[in-house]
Amino acid sequence: MSNETEVLYNAACPICRREIEHYEKISTRDALPIRYDDLGDTETLARWGIDAQAAAQRLHVRKDGQTYAGIPAFIVLWRDIPRLNWLARLVALPGVYWSANKVYDHILAPLLFRWHVAREDRRTETG
Repeated sequence: MSNETEVLYNAACPICRREIEHYEKISTRDALPIRYDDLGDTETLARWGIDAQAAAQRLHVRKDGQTYAGIPAFIVLWRDIPRLNWLARLVALPGVYWSANKVYDHILAPLLFRWHVAREDRRTETG
């Protein structure tokens, strides 16, 4: 089993792309074993065993054969980026973790997903 961390994200989402590109830049500079996969590729989705809609609804991270989604995925990723380890520890604190999950699951992820669907609808209408 590889110790590589895999990140599945929506590169079509400008907000998601910007955040993940930031992590990818750090990972590349520090030669960290983290791979970033765009959910827009059907082969990637097949490798992850997830459909495009589920993948677009939240960040997914796979580490040591286990897949995490949402805030747990961010925590796994941040733990693997030494300069963001403090953020993983902070968000993992019980009260912060509970709040972060509520905000991500009920506000941020649904909002980003709605924007994604609207972008896809516009692309379908014009293309």
